[in-house]
Amino acid sequence: MTENPIDVLDDLADQVAEEFEAYRQPDEFKDVSLVIDNNDPDQPTLIVHVDREDADTLADEIEDFLQERGARTQRERHSDTDVRVLATVG
Repeated sequence: MTENPIDVLDDLADQVAEEFEAYRQPDEFKDVSLVIDNNDPDQPTLIVHVDREDADTLADEIEDFLQERGARTQRERHSDTDVRVLATVG
């Protein structure tokens, strides 16, 4: 039986949150934020938003981390300090 993509993305989000915990301090502005977009039930997407100086460097690390865990990724770059890594599975 195939695992539910939402469950897989939820697990990946937990792993990203743990691995990049230093960028997600609870009482500060978060350099890394996570959301699962499930507007398309056939292709839910984990969105990792990196909002900081030199966002590309951290986005590279996050993208590598996700790919090592089997996710397909692509990147949206809105500015030097605003990069989103989109991850899908399945």
